[in-house]
Amino acid sequence: MDERWIKHFHPAPEAPARVIVLPHAGGAASGYFKLSAALHPALDALTVQYPGRQERRHEPPLTDVRLLAAGIAGALPPDERPTLVFGHSMGALVAFELALLLERRGAAPHALIASGRRAPSTYRDEWVHRRDAAGVAEELRRLNGTDPVFLQDPELFEMVLPALRADYEAVETYECAEGAAVSCPLVVFVGDDDPKTTVDEARAWERNTTGPFDLRVFPGGHFYLEDQVNEVSDALVALAT
Repeated sequence: MDERWIKHFHPAPEAPARVIVLPHAGGAASGYFKLSAALHPALDALTVQYPGRQERRHEPPLTDVRLLAAGIAGALPPDERPTLVFGHSMGALVAFELALLLERRGAAPHALIASGRRAPSTYRDEWVHRRDAAGVAEELRRLNGTDPVFLQDPELFEMVLPALRADYEAVETYECAEGAAVSCPLVVFVGDDDPKTTVDEARAWERNTTGPFDLRVFPGGHFYLEDQVNEVSDALVALAT
């Protein structure tokens, strides 16, 4: 296992299945520590650390969803257990491309869970990565999922801004291949008051699987899962069975 890419906060080797957790734009593996803890010991959670943040801050961040997926695929340890792939926001797109890549390699995931992100077939004219620092900060405030300390301290914000811009560029320039669809079950999680994803935009993910599809709506906004860690954990555990 490549420990640059994969953080194993709560190892659960006896768990019947594992879940790959992919963070949101600007997010780090540590932001999903509580979810990893909630999943233990029912699921073995492997949380992804993208380049350009925390201990990887000296590495250039990637601006391409498919390159992120390829890096993760190369870092994953082999495992005979069923694998869930869970991604939130930007992580949902990376998770989709990762699932496609794993299927092509003959290691299809047990299920793909896309959280807090509209389907690739839907469109919004969003170009946050082209905004100045104040514009990026404004978007983060709107989503209400960033520690205010980073937004109030100019030096701290400048430290995280390159990774933020890279992540937004990856998301906002991503184009899904025509007809791209996984064959595994695809489940979409969304908050009922998410400014980035309507329920209809979330439901449109159904076009991206030839397998079973399900949509689950949680109370809350874009970062609904911060207040619903146990509920999300229970849902993931149920999907692994």
